[in-house]
Amino acid sequence: MSTTHEERAAVAQDVLPASTLVELIDAHLYMPFPFRRSPHETAVTAGVDEWLRATGLSDEPGVSAMICHTRPAELASYNSPDADPGVLQLVAHQIAYQFVFDDRAEEVGRHRPGQLLPMLGESIAILRDGAPPSTPLGAALSDLYRQVRARCTPAQAARWAWKSREYVHGLLYEAVAQTHPSPLRPGLCTSIRSLTAGVEPFHPLCEAAQPRELTSEELHHPVMRQLSRLSADAAVWIPDLFSAVKEQRSGEMINLALAYQRAHQCPLPVAVTLAIQQINRTIREFESLYAEIEPELSPSGVGYVEGMAGWIRGCYYWSRTVPRYADAAAPSLR
Repeated sequence: MSTTHEERAAVAQDVLPASTLVELIDAHLYMPFPFRRSPHETAVTAGVDEWLRATGLSDEPGVSAMICHTRPAELASYNSPDADPGVLQLVAHQIAYQFVFDDRAEEVGRHRPGQLLPMLGESIAILRDGAPPSTPLGAALSDLYRQVRARCTPAQAARWAWKSREYVHGLLYEAVAQTHPSPLRPGLCTSIRSLTAGVEPFHPLCEAAQPRELTSEELHHPVMRQLSRLSADAAVWIPDLFSAVKEQRSGEMINLALAYQRAHQCPLPVAVTLAIQQINRTIREFESLYAEIEPELSPSGVGYVEGMAGWIRGCYYWSRTVPRYADAAAPSLR
């Protein structure tokens, strides 16, 4: 994010005229992965509603309205169009859970950071020790973990729990950042964003969707690990573009586009364009590394990487129309 003054000026000149954020993003974002959706989306949508009722989460204040605005089954459908119905349902349950958990953590962490500790501590105890839950959120996580263990191999379930614990810890870092008196440095902002993205916990489900387990050599290959990071970053930075107006108004700190705006004191369209350039570089690096390693991969290894690419594609097409980011389509852009 070390953009020079001259580079920023050049970007400002190259920003295409756009009346909305969606138009600006569509004009500049590199998206090589075509739109796709699962034929099981309708059934999975009903399954999410049923699961939220069964766990009691739909009785929590504001959850039903939030789910209507975020459409977790739609995001799962766009991300994992080739997944079998069982895996797709599990992906949708996890997306729904993370939306509820993330929104609750954001609300509590912004106003009462100390009260976030019991919530996060319960999650870690469930994921690390299999402890019994004591809240509806904990009960939902415990049931989600049960579903993961039933569908995944022990090694995949262990990776899921590990990545999920990283996500939980990231929310604590975010709460600290939100209450910090001075603006965050861009590098620290993107570091926290990589944890709070919540994308990498889905990669073990990409594994589980394959006909065979990946070999240890495939899974732990340095290029494969880099592909995992690139996929997660690109997938979460894309929604950051569409949520920039909403999060600017609410005073959010952990957003790639807003990090550029704070760092360079530039108008939002320029900041968004700078963020898009970073995303484009990330996606192109993903493509290059995938082409490099693909000849060495088994069919399951190829499917696993395609699953990671699906998150980049899915987050883009979902973000364009989801009601949660409706501000991006508003005619005012500054």
